[in-house]
Amino acid sequence: MHLQTIQHHKKEYLPLLLQADEEESQIDTYLDRGTLYVALEEERVIGVAVVTEEKEGVELKNMAIDVPYRKQGYGKRMLEQLFAYYRGQTMFVGTGDSGLTVPFYEACGFTYSYTIEHFFTEHYTEPIIENGVLLEHMIVLKKDIPL
Repeated sequence: MHLQTIQHHKKEYLPLLLQADEEESQIDTYLDRGTLYVALEEERVIGVAVVTEEKEGVELKNMAIDVPYRKQGYGKRMLEQLFAYYRGQTMFVGTGDSGLTVPFYEACGFTYSYTIEHFFTEHYTEPIIENGVLLEHMIVLKKDIPL
Protein backbone atom coordinates (compact mmCIF):
# COMPACT_ATOMS: atom_id res chain seq x y z
CA MET A 1 0.00 0.00 0.00
CA HIS A 2 1.20 3.50 -0.75
CA LEU A 3 -0.20 7.01 -0.34
CA GLN A 4 -0.77 9.52 -3.10
CA THR A 5 -1.54 13.21 -2.61
CA ILE A 6 -4.62 14.51 -4.42
CA GLN A 7 -4.53 18.17 -5.48
CA HIS A 8 -7.66 18.50 -7.60
CA HIS A 9 -11.17 17.04 -7.79
CA LYS A 10 -11.08 16.11 -4.11
CA LYS A 11 -14.87 15.72 -4.02
CA GLU A 12 -14.50 12.58 -6.16
CA TYR A 13 -13.47 10.85 -2.92
CA LEU A 14 -16.55 12.00 -1.01
CA PRO A 15 -18.08 8.50 -0.69
CA LEU A 16 -15.01 7.34 1.23
CA LEU A 17 -14.71 10.56 3.23
CA LEU A 18 -18.34 10.16 4.32
CA GLN A 19 -17.47 6.80 5.88
CA ALA A 20 -15.47 8.68 8.53
CA ASP A 21 -17.45 11.94 8.71
CA GLU A 22 -21.15 11.52 8.01
CA GLU A 23 -21.95 15.13 7.12
CA GLU A 24 -20.75 16.66 3.87
CA SER A 25 -20.99 20.20 5.24
CA GLN A 26 -18.44 19.27 7.93
CA ILE A 27 -16.10 17.75 5.31
CA ASP A 28 -16.40 20.99 3.34
CA THR A 29 -14.92 22.91 6.30
CA TYR A 30 -11.55 21.16 5.95
CA LEU A 31 -11.26 19.42 2.57
CA ASP A 32 -10.04 22.40 0.51
CA ARG A 33 -7.55 23.65 3.11
CA GLY A 34 -6.27 20.19 3.96
CA THR A 35 -4.00 17.73 2.20
CA LEU A 36 -5.95 14.78 0.83
CA TYR A 37 -4.16 11.44 0.69
CA VAL A 38 -5.51 8.31 -0.95
CA ALA A 39 -4.28 4.87 0.02
CA LEU A 40 -3.67 2.66 -2.99
CA GLU A 41 -3.34 -1.11 -3.00
CA GLU A 42 -2.50 -2.47 -6.46
CA GLU A 43 -3.67 0.90 -7.87
CA ARG A 44 -7.11 0.52 -6.26
CA VAL A 45 -8.20 3.29 -3.87
CA ILE A 46 -8.83 1.60 -0.53
CA GLY A 47 -8.71 4.56 1.85
CA VAL A 48 -8.46 8.31 2.36
CA ALA A 49 -7.07 10.75 4.89
CA VAL A 50 -7.19 14.53 5.22
CA VAL A 51 -4.56 16.37 7.26
CA THR A 52 -4.69 20.11 8.02
CA GLU A 53 -2.00 22.45 9.29
CA GLU A 54 -3.01 24.00 12.62
CA LYS A 55 -1.29 26.37 15.07
CA GLU A 56 -0.30 23.62 17.48
CA GLY A 57 0.63 21.00 14.87
CA VAL A 58 -1.26 19.01 12.26
CA GLU A 59 -4.70 17.49 12.58
CA LEU A 60 -5.96 14.28 11.05
CA LYS A 61 -9.44 15.48 10.14
CA ASN A 62 -10.64 12.38 8.33
CA MET A 63 -9.38 8.85 7.82
CA ALA A 64 -11.34 5.98 6.34
CA ILE A 65 -10.50 2.57 4.99
CA ASP A 66 -13.14 1.16 2.63
CA VAL A 67 -15.26 -1.59 4.20
CA PRO A 68 -13.80 -4.61 2.32
CA TYR A 69 -10.27 -3.66 3.46
CA ARG A 70 -10.94 -3.04 7.16
CA LYS A 71 -9.44 -5.14 9.95
CA GLN A 72 -6.43 -6.00 7.77
CA GLY A 73 -3.91 -3.48 9.11
CA TYR A 74 -4.37 -0.87 6.39
CA GLY A 75 -5.44 1.86 8.83
CA LYS A 76 -2.33 1.38 10.93
CA ARG A 77 -0.11 1.30 7.83
CA MET A 78 -1.74 4.47 6.55
CA LEU A 79 -1.05 6.23 9.85
CA GLU A 80 2.57 5.03 9.84
CA GLN A 81 3.07 6.58 6.40
CA LEU A 82 1.45 9.82 7.56
CA PHE A 83 3.78 9.85 10.58
CA ALA A 84 6.72 9.65 8.16
CA TYR A 85 5.41 12.73 6.30
CA TYR A 86 4.91 14.73 9.49
CA ARG A 87 8.06 13.82 11.44
CA GLY A 88 8.91 16.18 14.28
CA GLN A 89 5.37 17.54 14.54
CA THR A 90 2.46 16.93 16.88
CA MET A 91 -0.53 15.25 15.24
CA PHE A 92 -4.02 15.62 16.69
CA VAL A 93 -7.11 13.58 15.88
CA GLY A 94 -10.66 14.18 17.07
CA THR A 95 -12.99 11.22 17.37
CA GLY A 96 -16.31 10.27 18.88
CA ASP A 97 -16.80 9.35 22.51
CA SER A 98 -18.38 5.95 21.79
CA GLY A 99 -15.17 4.05 22.48
CA LEU A 100 -15.08 2.48 19.03
CA THR A 101 -12.11 4.36 17.54
CA VAL A 102 -10.21 5.60 20.60
CA PRO A 103 -8.55 2.19 21.23
CA PHE A 104 -7.33 2.08 17.60
CA TYR A 105 -5.64 5.47 17.87
CA GLU A 106 -4.20 4.65 21.29
CA ALA A 107 -2.71 1.45 19.85
CA CYS A 108 -1.04 3.68 17.23
CA GLY A 109 0.61 5.84 19.89
CA PHE A 110 -1.93 8.62 20.43
CA THR A 111 -2.75 9.77 23.96
CA TYR A 112 -5.68 11.73 25.39
CA SER A 113 -5.34 15.52 25.05
CA TYR A 114 -8.76 17.08 25.78
CA THR A 115 -12.52 16.83 25.18
CA ILE A 116 -14.73 19.19 23.17
CA GLU A 117 -18.06 19.04 24.99
CA HIS A 118 -21.24 18.62 22.88
CA PHE A 119 -19.31 18.85 19.59
CA PHE A 120 -21.39 16.31 17.67
CA THR A 121 -24.75 17.41 19.04
CA GLU A 122 -24.03 21.08 18.28
CA HIS A 123 -22.25 20.83 14.89
CA TYR A 124 -24.16 18.05 13.12
CA THR A 125 -27.74 18.33 11.88
CA GLU A 126 -28.50 14.62 12.37
CA PRO A 127 -27.66 12.52 15.44
CA ILE A 128 -24.72 10.18 14.93
CA ILE A 129 -25.05 6.72 16.43
CA GLU A 130 -21.81 4.76 16.68
CA ASN A 131 -21.65 1.30 18.19
CA GLY A 132 -25.19 1.84 19.53
CA VAL A 133 -24.19 5.05 21.33
CA LEU A 134 -25.21 8.62 20.49
CA LEU A 135 -22.04 10.61 19.83
CA GLU A 136 -22.02 13.77 21.86
CA HIS A 137 -18.48 14.82 22.79
CA MET A 138 -15.31 14.83 20.69
CA ILE A 139 -12.27 13.19 22.25
CA VAL A 140 -9.06 14.81 20.99
CA LEU A 141 -5.94 12.65 21.02
CA LYS A 142 -2.39 13.67 20.17
CA LYS A 143 0.90 12.11 19.18
CA ASP A 144 4.30 13.76 19.18
CA ILE A 145 5.89 12.26 16.08
CA PRO A 146 9.63 11.74 16.52
CA LEU A 147 12.12 12.97 13.92
